[in-house]
Amino acid sequence: MAQEKVRKADAKVAIGNTAVLDAAHLGDIRGAFGTIAEHESNTPRTWRRRLLALAVIMGPGLIVMVGDNDAGGVATYAQAGQNYGTSLLWTLAFLIPVLIVNQEMVVRLGAVTGVGHGRLIFERFGRFWGWFAVGDLFILNFLTIATEFIGISLGAAYFGVTPYLAVPLAGILLIGITVTGRFETWERLMFVILFGNLLIIPLVILSHPNVGQVVHDLVIPGMKEGSTSGLTSNGVLLIIAIVGTTVAPWQLFFQQSNVVDKRITPRWIPYERADTVIGAFVVVLGATAIMVTTAFAFRSTPLAGQFVSAGTVATGIAHSLGSALGDLFAILLIDASIIGASAVTLATSYAFGDTFGIRHSLHRSWREAKPFYATFTALVVLAAGLTLFPNAPLGLITTAVQALAGVLLPSASLFLLLLCNDREVLGPWVNRTWLNIVATLILGILVMLSLILVVTTVFSSVNVPLLLGVLSIIMLVALVGVTVFTTRGARARSPETFSHEDRETWRMPSLALLTRPVPSRSRLVALYAMRGYLVLAVLLLLVKAVQLGTGH
Repeated sequence: MAQEKVRKADAKVAIGNTAVLDAAHLGDIRGAFGTIAEHESNTPRTWRRRLLALAVIMGPGLIVMVGDNDAGGVATYAQAGQNYGTSLLWTLAFLIPVLIVNQEMVVRLGAVTGVGHGRLIFERFGRFWGWFAVGDLFILNFLTIATEFIGISLGAAYFGVTPYLAVPLAGILLIGITVTGRFETWERLMFVILFGNLLIIPLVILSHPNVGQVVHDLVIPGMKEGSTSGLTSNGVLLIIAIVGTTVAPWQLFFQQSNVVDKRITPRWIPYERADTVIGAFVVVLGATAIMVTTAFAFRSTPLAGQFVSAGTVATGIAHSLGSALGDLFAILLIDASIIGASAVTLATSYAFGDTFGIRHSLHRSWREAKPFYATFTALVVLAAGLTLFPNAPLGLITTAVQALAGVLLPSASLFLLLLCNDREVLGPWVNRTWLNIVATLILGILVMLSLILVVTTVFSSVNVPLLLGVLSIIMLVALVGVTVFTTRGARARSPETFSHEDRETWRMPSLALLTRPVPSRSRLVALYAMRGYLVLAVLLLLVKAVQLGTGH
C-alpha cells in the first residue's frame, strides 16, 4: 500500500520529468566546504577550481567509508591483530576494489535516478523482493547500531564512566548532530568527528611495527593463529566479519541516499567517484593501522590470542605500550562508535523514508520531516537501551553482527548489480561489460566465503584449504559462463549513442512512467537461490555464535 501511494504521488508531482519527488533534493549542492550552483558547468576548469569543486562535493564517499571504521570495525580489526598478528592484512588489500566497485555503482544510481536504493528495489523488483532486501537491512542495521553503543560503553568504562551515563549522552549528541535542518551543518559536524580517526597515527607509530612483515602480509595471503597455520573455521568466521564490517550492506543505502540528499547530479559523478576512491583508501589504511597496532602491541605477551572485547584491547595496550596509548585507543573507539552510529542510523532512516514514501532529507527541519527524524530518534533510543542489559557477551555480539553483515552482503550486491544493468533506470550510465565481470567475480568470492562458513559449521572436521580450492574452481567455471553470456548479450543489444553532454544531463524519468521489467527465469532462479541460501547461512551463523559463546 505504501509503495502504491508513492507510485501515484510520483505520477502527479514528479519534478522536472524525473523521479525526484521532494523539492529538498533539488537545488544548489551545499557541502561542508562551500556551495556549487545548481546549473554550474563542470568544464572547462583549472586544477584549482577542480580541487575546490571536489572539496564541496566531498562527503558522501568519505563519510560512508570512514563510518565503516566504527565500533564493530575497531573491534574486528583489533581481534584479528591480537589473535592472528598481521597474517590477515591481505584481506584489507582485497577489499579496496570491492569497496570501490560497489560504492561507485550506488554513486551512479543516486546521481542519475534521484531516489534512494530501497525505493528502486521496490519499484523494479516488486514488494516481495523489496521487503526481502529492506527487511534484512532494518534488522541488521538495528543490531549494528547496538554495537556502536557497545563501543561507546566499553570506551567509557575504560575511563571509569558508567555506561548508564555515557550511552544516553552519546544518544543525545547523535540526535543533536542530525536534526539541525541544514545538510551542510550536519556534514561539517561529521567532518569534525572524522578527524578523531587521526588518533590511529601515533598509535601505529608507537607500536613499533616491523614494516617488512606488514608489507609481506598485505600482499601474500595466509593465516596464522598462535603456533598453527592455515585456514580454520574460526578464522573463516573472522575473515567474513572483516568483510562484513568493511563492506557492509548499509553503505549501499547510505551513500545512494546521501548523494541524492546532497543534490549531486550526473555532471558531478567524476568528483563523487574521486570522493569514493579516497574514502576507500582512507578506511583501509585506518583498518590496517588498527590491525598492525594490536598485532605488535600484544606479540610475545600473555594476551596474544586472548581477545575478549575492544575494551579489553584498550586495557591491554595500556599495559604493554603505556597508559597514554591505551587512552588514545579508548578515545578512538568512542569516536569511531559515534561516526558509525550516525551513519548507520541515518542510512536506516533514509531507507524508512524510501519504503513508506515520507520526506527524508537533512535539508528539512524537524517540523517539516517529523517521521524521518522521529525514526532516527527511535532507533537511537532503542539501540542504546539494548546495550545496557547486564552481563551480555559484548565482544561476541559485535563479531557476530559483523559476520552477519558479511553473510548478507552477497544478496545486497546482487540487487545492486541487477539495478546497474537496468537500462530504463540508468540509460547511458548502465554497467559496462568489464565492470559486470569484475562485480560478478566479487559476488562469487563473497558467496564462497560465506559458504565455507556454512560448511565448516556443519562439518567441523572438513579440510578448509581443499574446500576453498574446490569452490574456487567452481566459481571460475561459473565466471567464464557469466562472461560469455554477458558478452553475447552486450553484442546483441544495439547500443544507443549519447554525447558527453547528453550523459551529463540524462536523468531517470518518473518511476510511474517506467515499465517494470519482466523477470527472466535465470534472474528468478538467482534470486530464489540467494534467498534460500541466506536463510540457511544465517541460521548456521547463529549456531556458530552459540558454539563460540559456550566454548564448544
